[in-house]
Amino acid sequence: MRKLFLIGIKDLTLMFRDRAALTFMLLAPFLLTIAMGFVTGRFSGGSTGLSNIPVVIVNLDKQDLGNALEDVFNSAELADLMEPTASDSPETARQLIDDDQASAAIIIPSGFTESIIPSDGTMFDQTTSPEAVQIEVYTNPSRPTSAGVVKAIVDEFVSRVEEGRMSGMTSIVGLMRSGLVNPQNIESEAQALFQNVDQSESTAITLKTDQSGAEAVDFDLLAYFAPGMALMFLMYTVSYGGRSILAERAGGTLPRLIISPTQTVQVLGGKVLGIFFMGVAQVGILIFASTVFFQVQWGDALGVTVLILAAVFGASGWGMLITALARTPAQVGSTGSAIMLIFGILGGSFISLENFPPLMQTISKITPNAWGLDGFTTLALGGTLNNLTEPISALLIMGALLFGIAIVVFNRNGLVQK
Repeated sequence: MRKLFLIGIKDLTLMFRDRAALTFMLLAPFLLTIAMGFVTGRFSGGSTGLSNIPVVIVNLDKQDLGNALEDVFNSAELADLMEPTASDSPETARQLIDDDQASAAIIIPSGFTESIIPSDGTMFDQTTSPEAVQIEVYTNPSRPTSAGVVKAIVDEFVSRVEEGRMSGMTSIVGLMRSGLVNPQNIESEAQALFQNVDQSESTAITLKTDQSGAEAVDFDLLAYFAPGMALMFLMYTVSYGGRSILAERAGGTLPRLIISPTQTVQVLGGKVLGIFFMGVAQVGILIFASTVFFQVQWGDALGVTVLILAAVFGASGWGMLITALARTPAQVGSTGSAIMLIFGILGGSFISLENFPPLMQTISKITPNAWGLDGFTTLALGGTLNNLTEPISALLIMGALLFGIAIVVFNRNGLVQK
């Protein structure tokens, strides 16, 4: 056990003597974290969240549903998020968007309400049913995020209206078939029911203000980007350690260690432990630096520690698998760099996984980045070690499986032959 530990410490010491490696492992992610801080407004005094999104509303419908949608954007719940402006001309509204004076224009056409709520005497008359009228959301391509929020609110409103309409129709048909409603009164009953299709227990976006039971937690974006950068460059660190194994084999150092009184298991175990030490040192230093220089609050200290160890273990499994499949140190370096970038993008180091389509979110689960960021985000939002069962378990299982595959490949390729 002592030999295994000494080999690991020796590799860690060699890493700290490699200035080029230190630059890439520590300085590069640190500088990228600073850059992301400026981009998100963390260091420039700007707001880190969306607010006062300018939106132009053209309500040509002037009836129940059109007025209801306009009321949603003027509601107190969205007062801090939206800054609506009324207009009577769709052309003027579109021009404001083209001139980059607003994020989106919502054009509610005339007849929108009647296309959902038929007038008296026409509800069950298929020959006079009005054609569907669609709301137009004219978005500003230079403001994709805020325009996307506006579109999401409109989509949710329309979805709830359609859901209410379908539920109303189903209820009316059911009441007719069961004989609970007089056919002569069906029209008036249906009209009364449809008058409430624009009402719902929750609007498109509800801002929860109830803070009972716990204090509100302000999420610091650097608590997302700092570990995101650290986890991305962690893949370079573990591949750097794997590259050293092949370099020592090519230089004759590894064979001499294997034929020494030191057992083969101790040699390889020590090399793997060295890679693990490198990863822990890198992520630990970056998190410590972000705490000292940026005052990032990481949350539960025990949870952070265990999560770092689990994330490094999972990433080390990938590093060992890359090493086992490669034939030269150069192959490990190039493959490791490519995997670092792919996992960084796929794992959410630059863009939140919530913005990915469902398929990409599923694929991202093969990366230690996604699970690690999930855990760090949970901690930043006030979670503790008890809330990290899923990401920690996934990282440990990932590392164990990859290490097992790597050992099989090592034996097949004869890497540890004396």
